[in-house]
Amino acid sequence: MAQPARPFLSRHRQSAALEAERRELLASLASTRTQIQQAYGGFNTVCDSDLIESYVFEIKALQSRYDYLLRRVKELEYAP
Repeated sequence: MAQPARPFLSRHRQSAALEAERRELLASLASTRTQIQQAYGGFNTVCDSDLIESYVFEIKALQSRYDYLLRRVKELEYAP
């Protein structure tokens, strides 16, 4: 005869999975923040218009990624 599912274990595993995702998101946030700082550093040192444009696009893309990751972290904090 099969035993009934244990909701505690299910919730515990779900909580552990959410915490692991949160840690991964926070690590990605830190990495993206470093990449943004590096891109700004490169932007501030170049004079060529093509390189300046390249850094502008890179910074904008990284900021979009950072915003997404931050939004996901906030969503996880309010997840049931």
